[in-house]
Amino acid sequence: MDLLALTLAAKPPGHTRGETTTLRWQWLGEGLLELCPVQGYQQAVVISAGIHGNETAPIELLNQLVEELIQGIRPLAVRLLVVLGNPMAMRANKRYLTQDINRLFGGRYRQCSLTEESARVQQLEQVVSAFFNGEGAGRVHYDLHTAIRASLYPRFALLPYQQTAYNPAMLAWLEAAELDALVIHQAAGGTFSHFTCEHLQVASCTLELGKARPFGDNDLRQFSAINGALQALISGQPLPIGRQAPISVFRVEQSIIKRSEAFSLYLSDDTANFTPLAQGSLLYEQPGESYQVPYANARILFPNPNVALGLRAGMIVTEVPRDRLFPSLNDGHYCE
Repeated sequence: MDLLALTLAAKPPGHTRGETTTLRWQWLGEGLLELCPVQGYQQAVVISAGIHGNETAPIELLNQLVEELIQGIRPLAVRLLVVLGNPMAMRANKRYLTQDINRLFGGRYRQCSLTEESARVQQLEQVVSAFFNGEGAGRVHYDLHTAIRASLYPRFALLPYQQTAYNPAMLAWLEAAELDALVIHQAAGGTFSHFTCEHLQVASCTLELGKARPFGDNDLRQFSAINGALQALISGQPLPIGRQAPISVFRVEQSIIKRSEAFSLYLSDDTANFTPLAQGSLLYEQPGESYQVPYANARILFPNPNVALGLRAGMIVTEVPRDRLFPSLNDGHYCE
């Protein structure tokens, strides 16, 4: 099955369910495919991509994994839900058509006008909730993205806000995927991974894996580490090892919200993610608000002054000690 081709063509497969010698599969809707091993499983896993339609490399990577599973090239050891998030934007090769759906989860779509995209968020919430409903196995969700701009840390993950410790197995998996950085949120948000974490008690995170490119222009060899970690996850194999450097940990200190068309962000258009910010420098202005960087070790993440009013135009992050997430040498506990 070529899940990507079917989704881009806006048509279902000839059959909506099937079975091989090792797994059963079911088409749940456009870009939504559930696979379950014939034998038992101990994890229920959601892997999503294409929440932003022009972030194509993770979509192609996920499509390749699905083909390998159905063809029997790779064993399936988990109950798996594959999600291609925004098919309408994928077909248009755009980030989104009218609404950034990764700001609308957790019921926030109800505050917007009804569009194909807000309806898609509602559908995704329903499908993922049904997938995890009554599930006693371990719950995992990885939402795969690529960034609009270059990054000083090319591969990084964003962890949803939660008041309890993050799942140690998820943190070990993120290290095995050879990410360069982790970013800890300090407030709930409207992203897909926030929804599954907050509402469905899932070990979730958003992964940013390089830069957005058109379909067919991706060199998937650049994603060998994340691909190897995904293969190990879905096939129940040991995690790959061999990181070159410890993963860096950052904390979100403030989200920059654009509240006026007169908003000015004092960064060049080619500013990379994680670019350091000088303490005391004027970062942005808008009527009634002038912001100077108060932190000695601040960096900028996702700067974008062209977002719609009310949306995030960037985040200010600071680096924190690794023991905020990983076991301390002193007490062995995982910290939030």
